[in-house]
Amino acid sequence: MKQISTTWIFEKINSDISFLLECFKEVLNDLGELDLVDLLELKSKGINLTEAFVHLEEKHIQVLSIYLQLMNLVEENAAVQLRRKITDQSGIQAIRGSWAETILRLKSNGLSDKEISKVLAKIKVIPVLTAHPTEAKRISILDLHRDLYLNLVRLENNSYSKIEREVIANEIKSLIERWWRTGEVYLEKPTVVSERNNVMHYFRKVFPKELAKSDIQIKQTWKSLGMDPKLLQSPDDFPKLQFGSWVGGDRDGHPHVTAQLTEETLQAHRSAALHILQEQIFELAKDMTFSEIRNPVPGFLIQSIKKLESEFGPEGSKAIARNPYEPWRQYINLILLRLENTAKQTPDNRYPIYNEVEELADDLKTLRKSLEEIGADRIMEEHLFPIERQLMCFGFHLAKLDIRQNSEYHDKAMEQIVASVFPEKPLFRNWSEEERMQFILEELKIARPFGVSDKSFGPEADKVLDCYKVVKKHSDQYGPDGIGSFIISMTRQVSDILLVYLFFREVGLDPQQFQVVPLFETIEDLSQSSQIMEAYLSLPFRQQLHYEVQEIMLGYSDSNKDGGIISSRWNIYKTESQLTKVANKHGVKFRFFHGIGGTISRGGGKYHRFLESMPTGSLCGEIKLTVQGETIAQQFANLLNGAYNFEMLLSGVALQTAYFEYSLPSESYPVESIQKLSLYSLEYYKSLIKHPSFIQFYGEATPIDVLELSKIGSRPARRTGTRTLEDLRAIPWVFSWNQARFNLTGWFGIGFALEKLQDEEPELYEALRKNADSWPLLRYIFIQVETSLLVADRDIMHAYADLVSDKKIKEGIMPIILEEYQRSLDGIAKMFEKERETRRISHLDSLQRRRNALNALHKMQLSNLKNWRSLKDHASPEADYLVKRLLEITTALASGLKSTG
Repeated sequence: MKQISTTWIFEKINSDISFLLECFKEVLNDLGELDLVDLLELKSKGINLTEAFVHLEEKHIQVLSIYLQLMNLVEENAAVQLRRKITDQSGIQAIRGSWAETILRLKSNGLSDKEISKVLAKIKVIPVLTAHPTEAKRISILDLHRDLYLNLVRLENNSYSKIEREVIANEIKSLIERWWRTGEVYLEKPTVVSERNNVMHYFRKVFPKELAKSDIQIKQTWKSLGMDPKLLQSPDDFPKLQFGSWVGGDRDGHPHVTAQLTEETLQAHRSAALHILQEQIFELAKDMTFSEIRNPVPGFLIQSIKKLESEFGPEGSKAIARNPYEPWRQYINLILLRLENTAKQTPDNRYPIYNEVEELADDLKTLRKSLEEIGADRIMEEHLFPIERQLMCFGFHLAKLDIRQNSEYHDKAMEQIVASVFPEKPLFRNWSEEERMQFILEELKIARPFGVSDKSFGPEADKVLDCYKVVKKHSDQYGPDGIGSFIISMTRQVSDILLVYLFFREVGLDPQQFQVVPLFETIEDLSQSSQIMEAYLSLPFRQQLHYEVQEIMLGYSDSNKDGGIISSRWNIYKTESQLTKVANKHGVKFRFFHGIGGTISRGGGKYHRFLESMPTGSLCGEIKLTVQGETIAQQFANLLNGAYNFEMLLSGVALQTAYFEYSLPSESYPVESIQKLSLYSLEYYKSLIKHPSFIQFYGEATPIDVLELSKIGSRPARRTGTRTLEDLRAIPWVFSWNQARFNLTGWFGIGFALEKLQDEEPELYEALRKNADSWPLLRYIFIQVETSLLVADRDIMHAYADLVSDKKIKEGIMPIILEEYQRSLDGIAKMFEKERETRRISHLDSLQRRRNALNALHKMQLSNLKNWRSLKDHASPEADYLVKRLLEITTALASGLKSTG
């Protein structure tokens, strides 16, 4: 396997990049851009671009950007082809994190086929797409990427003739020309509606295909391993993969998410889900051409047809008459008729509709039973099964829309309500937690609302209640399936959770139907979460809510900004362990909702590694996690890569669920060592961010001021607009450090912590080192931290630090950062037996390929940043021009680094 990964893969990547570069150069030649061809020639020869092109123009930025993105596509395709080669050479179990590897690990732990199948049926995974400002590419460019990738995959087919391959090459050139003629940067800030359209593209066009591909992978693995086929037949036997969205529901510091937008989003989701089902069942009808002359028709199917025909009257008779002697198509025609009526915004009450998903599921079960009876198993599996799974995973709602708002906003809303209804009471903000709890719990015993339905309490209160009224209206009409969780950012105390139930009461929402979910984000909030949940679960009010599973959200981004990478990851790990004990004590299950992003700073990394790093026994079978910004396209834009990531996600959850369900034996690890490491790291990280000059250094040594003006997301970069570290959102915080190649959020503190642990606690240090490769949590952290260190660049850090206007500030901060950078590189290296050049050869090779192009872009960003900051009037045409140029460079760098935040 190593031989494939170190020789074949490099040769393939270099060959494919050379081919695409030739296509690109031909396009540029045809367009008369000869100097740009020279630019690519210099790049391919490895000449330093920053010396060759001192004054790059917009088109030079575009060339480098496209070059870097073509490289991303080549590497993605090469990874897919590598997995295929490994599978052919060593078997499907050789793919780390695959279904085959997971199932064999479970079997080696003594689990039977039946026990493993029970684990699969218990799994419920909910990826939640968000529109945080981290996708720097336009939707049209993402579409071009997908088309280019598909053509790359086509070229893997060696059976094509030379002429056919030339045709594909011409299609690739055409796509590159379209790309060249299309700007990449949003000239206008995207609206929430455009962001919604983007994520809905994945729900409608991408995920259904990847779901089907993922199911096929499970089936093939099950069969190839000789597992009992009877245990994996029904759709109910498969893992539940459902989806959520924050776009149109997340109003935490987002003034553009209105109640009307939420209502429109819920309707858009439902319409799209029903449209997909109509299309799929229409295709099913075309496939079910079975004749009653050639096939015995089950009596129950004939009875079902007659019953539906009578319910629809003349329309039912027409549906049947279209396909005489074909009862299976007749039955499906009647299902379609009912589904079409359901899809109308105002269903015609003359005909029956599907009031609930289960009703359509029952009709499909009748169809399944009829096919089973005539032995049409292959037809059932190939044609009916995907629709049953589509219905199970997407329902009539497509994706569950979460409603998120922060606790401070809720406090303002409640303050306005209290002031209006109880003017004699002091301001709600001044109440103690005990006073809040007593008031809320007493109010929750009473059914009456605070005011009549159209009463206005104040701006914040009205906005909260208007949103909840939309949820009430939608759920009354269509049921609660389209609504996800009500999430409270910055949950600090039990009253923050209970307060939402008072808002429920005000609009008539049933508390049994909807989850109120605390989000614990900062290090302090994480440390207090177990006490908060212990107190909450002990309340009689909560015990009357018969949730099978209580959801809890954990914040990776803000805990990282608050305490640094090691402290963040360790405190989240501890929090999961402590909360699991609380859940077990109260006889409930916690579904952890992981608010992760693409980088290690925000919980990123390969899914199977991420899942393995969790505390054993903390995953009850259900998990929710965010998929944010550019990560959506990177992981799921292309079918094979998307199906692979779903496999890693589902199989990783299966492994952790088995530990929960069957109490499988697990290793013991040096917890005290990482606890000390976390404390030392936190201490050093805090000393940096609390340095009196740190904020000014950060503001000038990174392009954070440009990112705050960016057009790559509808959400403001700051929650309230104040220029403090606390108010800055965690995503632009990570993005800005990455753009300046510090990558500080992914490593700062670990070098100091490792050195101090070695000096003061040598036994704990040695225990840590011995477990670095075997403890999944430790390996996951160290590898991801090392990646952040490798992407960082000392020379580029110096260049950005030179932007700091006060030399004393630079001289006060830079030595601290550079010393810790080297200390961290050395400290991580000591944790592993093998040399870094051997362990990380693929990553180092990828960085080397990008180096010249990235350096040129950094030089351009630095030059334009200096010019923009020197302007007195930032509202001038010159300033607008420079901002646009800077955003183009930012986009190109983000593409080349494969990361925004």
